[in-house]
Amino acid sequence: MDALSRAGPRPRRAAAASPLPWGRFAAWIDCVCVVTFDLELGQAMELVYPHDFRLTEKEKTSICYLSFPDSYSGGLGDTQFSFRLRQAGGPRSSPFQDDGRYNREAPLMLQREAAHYFGYVYFRQVKDSSMRRGYFQKSLVLVSRLPYVNLFQCLLQLIAPEYFDKLEPCLEAVCNEIDQWPPPVPGQTLNLPVMGVVIQVRIPSRVDKPGSSPVKQCNQENLLPAPLVLPSVHELDLFRCFQPVLIHIQMLWELMLLGEPMVVMAPSPTVSSEMVLALISCLAPLRYCCDFRPYFTIHDSEFKEYTTRTQAPPNIVVGVTNPFFIKTLQHWPHILRVGELRMSGDLPKQVKVKKLAKLKTLDTKPGIYTSYKTFLHKDKTLIKRLLKGIQRKRPSEVQSALLRRHLLELTQSFIIPLEHYMASLMPLQRAITPWKNPPQIRPFCQEDFMKSLEHAGPQLTCVLKGDWLGLYRRFFKSPNFDGWFRQRHREMTQKLEALHLEAICEADIVAWMKDKSEVEIVDLVLKLREKLVRARCQHLPVKEETLQRVSLYIDTIIGSLPEDLQAVLHHP
Repeated sequence: MDALSRAGPRPRRAAAASPLPWGRFAAWIDCVCVVTFDLELGQAMELVYPHDFRLTEKEKTSICYLSFPDSYSGGLGDTQFSFRLRQAGGPRSSPFQDDGRYNREAPLMLQREAAHYFGYVYFRQVKDSSMRRGYFQKSLVLVSRLPYVNLFQCLLQLIAPEYFDKLEPCLEAVCNEIDQWPPPVPGQTLNLPVMGVVIQVRIPSRVDKPGSSPVKQCNQENLLPAPLVLPSVHELDLFRCFQPVLIHIQMLWELMLLGEPMVVMAPSPTVSSEMVLALISCLAPLRYCCDFRPYFTIHDSEFKEYTTRTQAPPNIVVGVTNPFFIKTLQHWPHILRVGELRMSGDLPKQVKVKKLAKLKTLDTKPGIYTSYKTFLHKDKTLIKRLLKGIQRKRPSEVQSALLRRHLLELTQSFIIPLEHYMASLMPLQRAITPWKNPPQIRPFCQEDFMKSLEHAGPQLTCVLKGDWLGLYRRFFKSPNFDGWFRQRHREMTQKLEALHLEAICEADIVAWMKDKSEVEIVDLVLKLREKLVRARCQHLPVKEETLQRVSLYIDTIIGSLPEDLQAVLHHP
C-alpha cells in the first residue's frame, strides 16, 4: 500500500531554516522509502517521505525490487547494502537549489549524480507470528544522489531500528532534523545532529592531497555528548572487501582501468555491493566513467539489455546474488565469484583464475573466470607487506590504508605521464594576445604520447615491470580515457579563456581604440560582454577584480562612442 494518500500536513517551520521546504534535506537525501512485503503484490512501496517527493512508477518498482535480497535467504536479522538506479522520466525540479558549487569543488568520484540515484538499504527479516507469512520483512531506504556509502549506512544504523519500533512519527522527526543540517561543502568538517547523536564528517575536496589522512577531529570541546566521528564519508574497508582476491589486485585494477564488463557474483547483496564499490574505488583519484550497479536483480528494467547475446556486454560492473545469473551472464568476459567475507587471523583462501568454460553449474566455486592476461606483473612486495600485517595482527584499517596507498601510487604512475603530455598541448602564455581569439589547444596525438614515455613514462615512479605501452593503447579505447580527456580539455579551455581575460585587462584599451572604426569598437563591446557572461556562468578560474576591470573597460569604451550608440549599448 502506498502511504502517499494518507499524508498529513507538514509542520510549519521558521522561514529562515531553508529557502524552500525540504531544501536542506534535499542537499543530502532526495527521499526516504519504506518497502514492505505484501503477500499478494510481493515487494510494495509502503511510504515515500517527504510525501510530496515524486518518484515515477518505474523508479518505485525498481526501488522495491532492489531493496530486498533477490534470492531466498533463510538468514534472520538486519542486513545493509546499497544499489544504484538509473533515473527514469527525465530531469525534474528539486527543493535543493544547486548552483553547481559542490560538483566544482568535490573530487570527481564524489560528485552529485545527475542521471542516477543511490539507494542505501537497511533490511530487516525476523519471525513474527502476527504476520500471515510468519515473518516481518521490511526495508528502510535512503535515496540520494551522493555516493556517501559510509555516512548513509551509519545514519541507517541509528534510525532504522528506531523506525521499525516507532514507525512514521519517528521518520518524520528524523527528516526534520536532517532538514536543519548545513549543506555538504567540500573541505568543511560538519557536525550533523540526529536522534541525540552528533555525526562528525569531513566532506572531501578536489584540492585535498590524494592519499592524505582525514583532517583531525575539531570543534569537539563544545559538543556534548562527544560526536560520532566518521573517518570518511565514502571509503570502504578495502582490505576486508578484497581479502579473497588480494593476489589478483593487479588484474582487477587493470580491468577497472580499461572499463571492462564484469559481473560480481556474491552470496548476499551486502557482499555484492561492497565488492562493486571497492572495485570502482581502485582508480582513485581517476574517475571511473563507466556504469556500475552495486546490486542488480532479475527484475531490473535493464535485465534484457545486459543478458542479450546479440551484442557485446556493456562497459559496466554489475553485482548479483541470484544463481540464475550464472546461466544468463555466461557470455560476459570477466566474472568474479566470491563467498562470504569473513575476517580471520590468517590470509584468507585466495580465489583462482579459471577459464570461462568452467562456469557452468549453479554450485560454481569462487574464482575469477576470465581469459584476460595482465599487461603488468604482480607486485609481490604488496602481498608480503599485507601478510606481515596479518601475522602482526595489524588493524584492518591500517591494512586498508596500505592497499589504498598502493592502488593510488599505481594509478598516479599511470596517469601522470598523460597529465604531463596533456599540459604540453596548452599554447604558451606569450601566444595569448588581448585583441585576437585565444589560440587552440593542440590535438592529442597517441603516437607522440607513446614517444614521450621513453623519457617520462611510468617507470620513473613505479617499480612494476610489464607492457605499459600495451596498457596505454587499450586504455585509449576505454570510456575512462574518453571521460578523463574531456574533463582535462574542458579545464584547459577554461584556463585559456581566463588567461585571455587577464591579457585584456593588462592591455592599453585607449591606445587600441585610437585608429578603430565604430563598428570595430561596438564589436569589441559585444565580445567582452559575452566573455563576462561566460566567465560568470562557467565559473572560470578568474579573480573577481579581473571581471570588475573588464566591466570598467566596457563602460570606458561605451563612453567614447556617440550618444546614440551609447544609448543602444547601455540598453541591450
